Amino acid sequence: MSRIATITVIGLLLAAPTLPAHAQRSGGEAKPKKLYCWNQGKERICSDALPQDAVNNAREEFNASSGLRSGEVQRTLTAEERADAAVTTAQRQLDAAAEQTRQRTEQAMLSTYENEGDLRRVFSERTGILDNNVQTASYNVASLRDALVTLLAAAGDRELAGKPVAEKQAQSIRQRHAELVAQRRMQAAFEQQRRALDVEIEETLQRYRLLKGVAADPQA
Repeated sequence: MSRIATITVIGLLLAAPTLPAHAQRSGGEAKPKKLYCWNQGKERICSDALPQDAVNNAREEFNASSGLRSGEVQRTLTAEERADAAVTTAQRQLDAAAEQTRQRTEQAMLSTYENEGDLRRVFSERTGILDNNVQTASYNVASLRDALVTLLAAAGDRELAGKPVAEKQAQSIRQRHAELVAQRRMQAAFEQQRRALDVEIEETLQRYRLLKGVAADPQA
């Protein structure tokens, strides 16, 4: 593996080997060689091979023959960032469903819904989405907790036997713990959204009762 720190892409291109003539005439059968550039701390690294410790870094890729940038790869998200992205995506879905619900209820509340049961069914889609999110997050938390307990028990057994905990085993424990923390955050966020939906449903029902001039439906 070659790594050249703080070198320009042009310099790498000039130093890159030229394909044999028969490969150039073969109609592009040989796969174009790539050059990679990424940041490592405050240093800019460019190399014709990507080391293992840079695989998760954001990087730019260049065609070694033409010197043109051929692609860009974003850095790998952490478990916490993936959890935040999942919550954000779920929130967008719920916001879109909420807007549709508000439009339907405000425009047709009096003329369409004969009783509270009809009105409650408007919220069934959002309720189903959130209930599923909460159940999935709860399952994931339980699974990750069990896996972490198993890893910790195995590490404890090694220590009791006078053996050191292997680095790979310690890394697995840290990874499972980070995933568990992220899933717990997701679970808490989904549960909060579910409680907020219950409040919205009750406020909508109160609005409906006011417009209808009726009391709460004891059968609802």
